[in-house]
Amino acid sequence: MRYLLGIDIGGSGSRVALAGGGAGRTEFAGERIGITAAGSTVPDTVIALVRRALAEWPAATEDLAGVGVGATGLATLVERPDDLVADVAMTVATATGHRVGVAIAVDAVTAHLGALGGDGGVIVALGTGAIALGTDGRDIWRRVDGWGHLLGDRGAGAWIGMQGLGQAMRAYDGVDATGAVLLDAARRRFGEPLTWPGQLYTRADRAGVLASFAADVVSAAADGDASSTAIVVEAGREAARSAAAALHPGLPPVVATTGGMFRAAGALTAAFAETLSELRPDAALQTAVGDPLDGALILAERAASGAIDTHTPYVWVGY
Repeated sequence: MRYLLGIDIGGSGSRVALAGGGAGRTEFAGERIGITAAGSTVPDTVIALVRRALAEWPAATEDLAGVGVGATGLATLVERPDDLVADVAMTVATATGHRVGVAIAVDAVTAHLGALGGDGGVIVALGTGAIALGTDGRDIWRRVDGWGHLLGDRGAGAWIGMQGLGQAMRAYDGVDATGAVLLDAARRRFGEPLTWPGQLYTRADRAGVLASFAADVVSAAADGDASSTAIVVEAGREAARSAAAALHPGLPPVVATTGGMFRAAGALTAAFAETLSELRPDAALQTAVGDPLDGALILAERAASGAIDTHTPYVWVGY
């Protein structure tokens, strides 16, 4: 009767799952993280979700064996991820009376574990943010992007939303009328353009707000709007370039995709496949076998069994 706790934290929200004990899997959803002048809210969010999980599932506390967490911005916006591992371990020990294996990873690692079922290869994750990771989980670690919406996240929801708002603002300024459809869509979502800077520049969760507009861009592209289609197609191409760069020669030439943007945008997926074939004709494009929350549970299992070690700046493990 052993239980595992998995947590997946992204820019648009968080999910928590408890698995084991012969009772299948139970989940709940939580808030998205923010970025402030003091850094990421990931540490506070992780601890709050662990406490909530232990409170919601008290029957599992005695037999909890491992905790696995995948979080966005962990390597770049959290000063000491190893301290977070210790805090999670202490929180669990205080609530359960015993120590458990704890592994905390950048979200690309849990996306990789989920999409490839723990095997080696490359994954490209496109949600609010974007990252490609090529790894065998032991010796090879090749990260591409994942730099946040100001410096990268090429092809992700925040990137698409920002490109769409940029085109909308060009139409508003009278510079380029091709963004007229996007301007109408942005007005419906955010109101008049004069209010957009105030809505966006001051938000700690700006990436998530930008990503919300990606749905409008994708919808307009599906309806045939040329400006929106160009953005969505370029997003797929950018993601493929990241995948090709992550294909380390020591890895199987296998690429899996994961994340909401791949599920939502047909033109993006098609452009991704076409560009990847041009750049790496030897690479096999594979359907993901699971999602990042599945990966967080695999990470928890490996932490529980001692089958994973710390690999800075990707995974931090403690007990």
